[in-house]
Amino acid sequence: MTLFEELTARGLVAQISDEVEVPNLINNGKATFYVGFDPTADSLTAGHFMVLCLMKRLQMAGNRPIVLIGGGTTMVGDPSGRQDLRSMMTVETIDSNGECFKRQMSRFIDFSEGKALMANNADWLRNLNYLDFLRDVGRHFSVNRMLTAECYKNRMEKGLTFLEFNYMIMQAFDFYELFQRYDCVMQVGGDDQWSNMLAGTELIRRKLAKDAHVLTMTLLMNSEGEKMGKTARGTVWLDANKTSPFEFFQYWRNVADADVIKLLKMLTFLPLEEISEMELWQNEQLNRAKETLAFEMTALVHGTEHAEQSRDTARELFKSGGAADMPSVKLSEADFQEGPIDILSMLQISGLCQTKSDARRAVDQGGVEVDGEKVTAITLSFPPEQCRGEGIVVRRGKKNFRRVYVE
Repeated sequence: MTLFEELTARGLVAQISDEVEVPNLINNGKATFYVGFDPTADSLTAGHFMVLCLMKRLQMAGNRPIVLIGGGTTMVGDPSGRQDLRSMMTVETIDSNGECFKRQMSRFIDFSEGKALMANNADWLRNLNYLDFLRDVGRHFSVNRMLTAECYKNRMEKGLTFLEFNYMIMQAFDFYELFQRYDCVMQVGGDDQWSNMLAGTELIRRKLAKDAHVLTMTLLMNSEGEKMGKTARGTVWLDANKTSPFEFFQYWRNVADADVIKLLKMLTFLPLEEISEMELWQNEQLNRAKETLAFEMTALVHGTEHAEQSRDTARELFKSGGAADMPSVKLSEADFQEGPIDILSMLQISGLCQTKSDARRAVDQGGVEVDGEKVTAITLSFPPEQCRGEGIVVRRGKKNFRRVYVE
């Protein structure tokens, strides 16, 4: 099985611009390709996970990835899939978020000499001369054709701003720049970027009379047609400080039965043959498949040690009949009158400790965990938003748990 055949069998490929050239590029392992990431937050999310794994697969086969940080495009904002205008961000925030992205990328991509590149489109977009850009690039784009693009449809209903309208041209210009600077011949991205990506190949063809290609990925959706990577508490982040390894593990452990096999194929590096055997599993065996999915993904993002710890905690937590059996404690707004609630108060209110002195000893002895992470400081505190929705799981010792939440 070729690499492209495996990607297709895993359900990763949505569309390609050339049925012959794209598979050849990938299978020969000689292609330089890029993926763009607009740093709209200080952490990557579960929504980025699939494309990061695809980049890793392509790199393992010899292809060279370029990670393009959107220090310039983030100042405009991608309208794709949006119902409203994105919040305007300062240059300082964009650059700070970009640095956070770079650190997280290294867990997936090998940036050693000759293996991969990291670029930032701020280098060529922020100092553009507007009139020169209109004359050299803008003249190659048809407004009528742009307005038919899927990426603009949602925004057209609410009012597409001229700022957002420029995004497609800027993304196309990125491809043009990378093609010239690094011989980048292919762009990879989500299927909602199809129009923007084709615009890049068209610009390269018009200005350089050369061919470039695109591959779009299937969007990460559940069996009900909803985007994955969101919980009642919000986005599932790849940063352990925003979504703990245990929370991350639990998100994938709790996917629907109808989604687990598809996700194993798309998001893990387990052999397809092994996953095919799981397709025959039913009932309790599906829980084993979900645990495998959660373990593999947590190991990729946070490391094997955290994956093992999260799995062991989850097993201990749910072995007596599931989450419904876990004692729960509801916090009131009064508990947050003086600000975030500290871990000592949390332990006392939840009933895991009788007094704050008892709670202090438990923390000092290393016997307290929150969402699978050992608590090492008595100063740890929790704002109310962290406890909303599903809440947090506080553990003392091996078998004493409480789900602490705020409605």
